[in-house]
Order: sequence, then C-alpha cells, then structure tokens
Amino acid sequence: MLESSKESLKLEAMKRVVGLIAKGKNASELFPAVVKNVANKNLELKKLVYVYLVRYAEEQQDLALLSISTFQRALKDPNQLIRASALRVLSSIRVPIIVPIMMLAIKEAASDLSPYVRKTAAHAIQKLYSLDADQKDHLIEVIEKLLKDKSTLVAGSVVMAFEEVCPDRIDLIHRNYRKLCNLLMDVEEWGQVVIISMLTRYARTQFISPWKEDGVFENSEKAFYESDEEKRKSAEETKPYAMDPDHRLLLRSTKPLLQSRNTAVVMSVAQLYWHLAPKHEVNIITKSLVRLLRSHREVQYIVLQNIATMSIQRKGMFEPFMKSFYVRSTDATHIKTLKLEILTNLANEANISTVLREFQTYVKSQDKAFAAATIQAIGRCATNISEITDTCLNGLVLLLSNRDETVVAESVVVIRKLLQTQPSEHSDIIKHMAKLFDNITVPMARASILWLIGEYCEHVPKIAPDVLRKMAKTFHNEEDIVKLQTVSLAAKLYLTNSKQTKLLTQYILNLGKYDQNYDIRDRTRFIRQLIVPSERGGALSKYARRILLAPKPAPVLQSAFKDRDRFQLGTLSHTLNSKATGYLELSDWPPMAPDQSVRNVEVAEAMKEWSPAVGKAKSSKSDDKFYSDSGEEEDEQAADSGSDEEGGSEGSTRTPVSLSSEAESENSETSEDSSQSEKSSDSGTGVKKTTTQKNKKLQQAKKPRKLVSVCDRVCVCVCQQLSSPVFVPVHTYELLHRMTGKGLAAQYHFSRQPCIYDDRMISVQLTFSNNGDHTLENIHISEKTSAGQNIHCFSPIECLEPEKSVTVSMGVDFNDSTQAASFQLCTKAEGFNVSIQPAVGELLLPVTMSEQDFSKDGGCEVPLCTACFDECFTLTLDTPDHSCRTKSSHAQMRSHTKRIVPRLF
Repeated sequence: MLESSKESLKLEAMKRVVGLIAKGKNASELFPAVVKNVANKNLELKKLVYVYLVRYAEEQQDLALLSISTFQRALKDPNQLIRASALRVLSSIRVPIIVPIMMLAIKEAASDLSPYVRKTAAHAIQKLYSLDADQKDHLIEVIEKLLKDKSTLVAGSVVMAFEEVCPDRIDLIHRNYRKLCNLLMDVEEWGQVVIISMLTRYARTQFISPWKEDGVFENSEKAFYESDEEKRKSAEETKPYAMDPDHRLLLRSTKPLLQSRNTAVVMSVAQLYWHLAPKHEVNIITKSLVRLLRSHREVQYIVLQNIATMSIQRKGMFEPFMKSFYVRSTDATHIKTLKLEILTNLANEANISTVLREFQTYVKSQDKAFAAATIQAIGRCATNISEITDTCLNGLVLLLSNRDETVVAESVVVIRKLLQTQPSEHSDIIKHMAKLFDNITVPMARASILWLIGEYCEHVPKIAPDVLRKMAKTFHNEEDIVKLQTVSLAAKLYLTNSKQTKLLTQYILNLGKYDQNYDIRDRTRFIRQLIVPSERGGALSKYARRILLAPKPAPVLQSAFKDRDRFQLGTLSHTLNSKATGYLELSDWPPMAPDQSVRNVEVAEAMKEWSPAVGKAKSSKSDDKFYSDSGEEEDEQAADSGSDEEGGSEGSTRTPVSLSSEAESENSETSEDSSQSEKSSDSGTGVKKTTTQKNKKLQQAKKPRKLVSVCDRVCVCVCQQLSSPVFVPVHTYELLHRMTGKGLAAQYHFSRQPCIYDDRMISVQLTFSNNGDHTLENIHISEKTSAGQNIHCFSPIECLEPEKSVTVSMGVDFNDSTQAASFQLCTKAEGFNVSIQPAVGELLLPVTMSEQDFSKDGGCEVPLCTACFDECFTLTLDTPDHSCRTKSSHAQMRSHTKRIVPRLF
C-alpha cells in the first residue's frame, strides 16, 4: 500500500503503521518504504510520515540522512505543523556530521512567526546539546532570545532547555523573572512544573530568608554590659523583615495553581511554598495536598512521602486532617506504611489515645509487613511520649502470645529497645520473654531475647544459665545472628557467674571455633582471648568486664524521613533518599539581599496623552454611541493585532514614536516648538527637530489646511496643534532574506520622520544582519533601476562581522505613486536586486485642524497622494480657553470626503 500510486491507499497504510507504533510494535522494517513518501504534497500523509520518522530516525540514520534536503525544504513550508515536524525529525537524527545544519535550523526556527515552531526549536536545543556539548555557547544565545518570547506556548519549553543546557546562568532569568511569573497561569501544565522548579531555585539565590522573623527572639539574652558595637549588631539582627516585592509576586502568582487539576503542578507549588514562603503562610498548601490523596495509588505514594517529611517539622499543618491518613483496607502495603508513618509523626499527648486505638486495629491486619510496621510505630510513640511508655510495654507483652510469629518477633525487638530505657523496673518482662524463648522461631526475635538476658543477666541470675544450657544443645542448628548472641551471652555469664557457666562457655567456644561462618570463628577467638587469656597474653583480660558489660545507650527510634529534608520536595532524589543524576541542590538563603534592580526592564516612559485641558464635547447621544462603539472595536482590534505581533520574534516590533506638544498660544508657538523638541530628544523617542525653513513657514501661515501631500510638505495652520507622544506599532518588512543574500539579511521600516536629505523624500530605516560565517565587506547600493524615482543612498558599510547587525538610513522619493522603488544591494562579492514597496499610509502627513476650518475648507482643492478615506477623523474644537478633542458626525465626514476624493487623481 505504501508503494501504491493512490494517495488514499498510502494514507490508510500510514495510519495503520502509526497505529502499530502506538501499540508498541516494531515497524522499523517499513522505514525505506515510508521515507519515499516524505516529499508527498498531501499534508495529512506528510504529517504521519514525520511522526514515523521521529520514532525511527535515530535507529535508521543512514536512510534518514538521504532525506535531509527534503527536511530543509520543509523548514520553509507555509504550514507551521510541517515546519515544526521537519525540525523535530532533523533533530532526531543523532549524527554529529549534521550538527551545523541543525544549529542553523534551530536559529531560524527560533525566529519563526509561529509560536508552535519556536516551541519545537526549544525542544530541539536539548537534543542538539546532548549530541554536541561544544555548541553550548551558541545554544545559550538562542535560549536567551527565546526567554524574551512572550508566548505562553514557548515559555515552558525554553525554561526546560535552560535547565538542561545552562541552569547556572541565573543572569538570563533576571529580566524575564516578572514576565515568567505573570505568564505562569497561562502556560501549559507541564511547563508550569518546570518553571516553578526553576523559580524556586532562583528565589533561594535572590531573596533573603522569610524565616528570620521567627528567630528574632531566639538569642534574646544580653550581656550585663554591652558595648556600642554589640548593640548596633543586635539592632541589625532584630530589624523587622520586609519581603521583597518580587518574592511576593512569585508567591501570589503560584497560589491559584494549588487548584490545578494536574497533581504535578499542585506538588510543585507545595514545594515552592515549603521552601520559600514564611512559616505562617505554608498552611495554605495543606488542603491541596490532602485533596491529592484521593487520586491514583502512584500519586498517593509521592504525596504521602512529601507529607511525611513535612509532618516531622510542622505537625500542626496536618493535625486537623488526621482522619485523612487513616488506613483503608483497600490501600496497598506501601501506602499503608506511609500513612502509618504520618500518624506516628502527628501523635502527641492530646491525640495519642485515638492513635493507639487505630494501631490496635492495624496490629490485627492480615498483612504481616503492615502489622510489623505498626508495632514499630507503637514503639516510636512510646519513646516520644514518656507518659504512655508503660502502657505500650504492657500492650507489646500481650502481643508476645500472638499466634503470628512475625508479630511476636517484632514485639520482642521493640520491647528490647524500650527496656533499655528502664531495665531495672521491668525484670518481670525479661523473665516472661525468657519463658517464651522456646516457642519463638524467628532468628531476630531469638537474638533479641538472648541479648536482653545477657545484658541484664544480673537481674535474672537463675534464668540466664538455663537459657545458655538450652542454646548449647541447639547451637549448630541456629542461624548466624543467634550464634553470635549465644557466644556473647556465654562470655557475659562467664564474667558474672563463672561457677555455673564455665564449662558451658568452654563448650560453646569450642563449637564456635570450628563453625563454617568466619565471623563466628573470629568472634569466638576474640572472646576466648579476652575472658580466658593464655600465659603469654592477657593484657586485656583485666578490662573484659568493662568491655562486655559496659552500659549501652538506649536506642533512639527515629523516622525514616527525618533526613530527607536535605533534598528538595517532589524530586526523584527525595523519593529515593539518594542524590539522583542531574539533581540540582537548593542553595542556602543569601545573608544579604542581592540587588533587585537587575530584574527591572527598561520601558519607554508613558507620557500624558494630551497636554491642553480637555473640555466637554457637545454632540448628540446617537453620535456619542456611534463613536464609542467604533472606538471600542478599534481598541480591541489594536489589542488583537498587538498580541499577534508580540507572538513573532522578528515579525514586527513595537517602537515608541513621539510628536511635538501643542502650542498654548500663537505668540509662543516658536518657543513651544523648540522646547518640545528638546523634551522629545531627552525622552529617547528618536524624533528629530524640524528644519528652520519649515518653522518659518509655519509662523507665516494664515489659513489652516486639513491635509498636505508629500510632494508639497508646506503645512500652514495658524492654530496648528501637534499631538503628544504616543506608542504605535511600526511594521518591519523583509528586504532581503538571509538564504537569498547568502548570509546577508536586510529589513526595512518607514521611520515616519522628516527626511534630512530632501523634503520630498520618505525616510527609510534599513537593518542589515550577517547570519553567515564570514565577514561581509563593502555593503552599498550600486545601481538604481526604478525610472522616475530618486533614491538617496546610505554610506557604504565597510565590514559586517558574523552575528552582527547595523542600521542605516536612506531617502526615497516615490514621485507621488505607490510603485515600488527597485535598486541593487551589493557586497564586495555579490549583488542582489531588491525593492521597497510603500504602503499608502506612509505617503501621508497628518494635520489636525478645527471643525470650523474643516467645514470652510471643504470645497478647496487639497493636494493629496492617497486613495480614499473610510474612517472618522479626529478634529479639534476651539474654545475660549483651550482646545479640546471631539469627533464630527459620520455623515458630515463622508460628505466632505466625497468632495475631496475626486481630486486625488
């Protein structure tokens, strides 16, 4: 079917092949037949072929290399899905020889207008870095560029690439920190997880600890006499804590994500609050974590592990939700064990009775491992809460008569640990355990009883020798751990009651001397030389009693999760309790707050929209409604177009363009123009002063005019008013593509400023970029091919280094037409034919006039260079004091437009 000439059969075949891949079956044998269809024009078929190639390109590298030219052509396909798929396949071919091609493709995709393609470029960065780590510097440049992207589709992927390639380059995050916090709510779920993890590490390096306020009064004791320096230091230490606004922004941005449906996102926010938030704010994560316990078993396991770590340090967080951790019969063993761990951590004097009642039920469980874990939990509770130690001991002694050997064995082990705290008061328990010794078969339990009898043999002087006698009979059948404790018991009894146990001890030592286990043989030789020294030796024999019968400290029963807080919550290292490959440790809080200005982003200052006082415009309600509706629609369209433009990295940019301010009176018009020019230059808007000749013409004018053509740029209006600085989008057009220009790329835009070369010319800004590997020399305009058009060339550019850009200015007189200006752009070695196509709006010079002047001048001839007007005009209405903005009626506009438009041509 793949060899068929019918596309429908090929499409059906590819669907079956992809279905086989989805089921986990091997379809690599079909690679040659599938590759033949990579250049097919059917989009659906091509998508399926790319899906197949992504899966098997790494395995079939030789055949995949034959189609690289096809993938390169697909990178320029109009369909964004095809471009992204081609880049994905290209990055899946793990051959070092195509690294330069991949690098060039990634750079080109990073500037693509489609955010989906840019997202794919971020994914390809990680693949290229794993293939060739030497490309790190070039990849960091691409990452830095993509981090500035405002698309939520790209944010998560580029942060993942950042974490993989250069996680230590915190300087790349500074200027994008606030943007990432604000975009966090709209990023895809798995992108949110990556961003939150990265911001957690970032915050630990850039903000001071919010936990200082809890330790202000820890060292409150003062010396009797304090020096001035000590007082100053203490005053600095007790200075009230003020949270950084960016720190608060991070906490505020992530808090709503606690309601996310994705458990990984909730867990990420929980660990962020645990590591970054003040202690009194951490409690807000409790309900969200408890909610996750209703999820799947795998999710419960991870969440319970993190809660177990948290509950050790802050019991009060989860104590109100203790019932949520009660064990269910349907829970798996590992889930039961974790819940048991949490209940033990939450136990205190107030709720211990409830906890012990739960434990009594758990001990009767059919799950042997869970019952044993419950007995250990009872022992921990008895150790932590001294008031219930006797109660727990009595309960454990009762368990010694249980039918289940596992329960009895675990009870013996726990009792041994508890008896070490008060051995003299519980000699009856030791006697009872000695009587049960014959019925206990678990090695660990038998060894624990022997250790107890040997350690406290003075409290049971009659029972201990009899137990040793029984062990001598069964020594050769016991487990190794029991044999070791038997040898130790014999040695201790030899030192305390040698009359009754001397022969038994020698017999046991002789049995151990020839045992198969070398540990037992070694222990036997050591004990013999220690308690029964030879004639030559015996230096240590005098210290034998102090060595063997020295008082042992009571064991401390601790939680297995006590030391896991050294790992970041929610990570694989925390789950395994071992540092995993690629784990990035959280740094300590800085002692002093770093400079927060590094996160400031330079933004053009927003200036007042209109300088004169705004009066009330008198118009009918219908007109107001008409203009308000249209204005709202225009605002929405502008917002939509703005967001579209921001989505592309190089498609278009937003540049502030400022105009001169309004004149307050006719007498001060000249001074106002000059002062406003100075303000414009100070604000960095890039607007140049008008020429002296033009200012004189403006002063000498007596009658207002509405519109002025480009060819006759003499604007005469006595009460002419220019608007204050505004921000408008400046569209950038491509003059020369980097592939056509062999590395040289050129873009242009109309600066909308008076041309310094000629009043009849339009000012055009050209930006040249060198995307090649060699230096470009002598970039200039050599030949002008447009007839009847005048072009003022820019000064030749002597050299342009690789990865560098330069901006120049030129002037073009389009001769009152929209015909493109064609010319030849040359370098030292090549020449390229290019053309600049003017938009109709770029040939207009707007002038604001009063409504009365517009009405009077409606029948006059006004030279224009445009086609027509459809939108309403913004006019000025003169008042006794100031000028105010208003809008004339739509009907009046269209009537004047009908009289003006016929004179255009």
